[in-house]
Amino acid sequence: MPRAEAGMGGELDEWRARLAAMAMPDDGADGAHDATHVARVWRAAASLLAEHPEADPLIVLAACHLHDIVNLPKQHPDRARASRMAAERARRLLADAGFPADKLDGVAHAIEAHSFSAGIAPRTIEACIVQDADRLDALGAVGLARLYYTAGRMGSALAHPADPLARDRPLDDRAYALDHIEAKLATLPATMRTAAGARLAEKRLDWLRAFRDTFVDEWGRGD
Repeated sequence: MPRAEAGMGGELDEWRARLAAMAMPDDGADGAHDATHVARVWRAAASLLAEHPEADPLIVLAACHLHDIVNLPKQHPDRARASRMAAERARRLLADAGFPADKLDGVAHAIEAHSFSAGIAPRTIEACIVQDADRLDALGAVGLARLYYTAGRMGSALAHPADPLARDRPLDDRAYALDHIEAKLATLPATMRTAAGARLAEKRLDWLRAFRDTFVDEWGRGD
């Protein structure tokens, strides 16, 4: 059991079950933002909580479970507003469920600040932890699987046929899935708000770059 869960005892256990039920997506159609993603984000957040005893685990738990309760496709015109919409919906659901009223603002802020596209800076340690935990799931082996799953849904090619490393062209991760590693994922370690998150992010990025190099060796470079 993560230390965060052990420290909170019964209250965290009670809310974890209730939050898991609330977090179920309306259609379940996005395998990159499903219940397993929520579970991984909470697991990562719980490990980060171990280094931040000043953080409120219940706020982090709720925000991890409900951060994608409104999930819009990448091409949707309101994509950048999705985290704000999720925060508003989560606040209503939690209030109706009797969640501690003094923690609602903290949960809502952590949810709205988690999103890369929203560009909202986290102001609390709980928001920092949730943001880091969500971004960690975009890195490493699971992050790679999510990358290609999403690229397939968007109709992207695996990689540029002749210049997969983008040596003589601008990166274009909407057209070529492999470009997403350098276009976005490589920027994530520098955005981490916790020291532990930064260490894990660098390790997972190293793994992604090793994959990229192996992929390119097999793919060929157009020569």
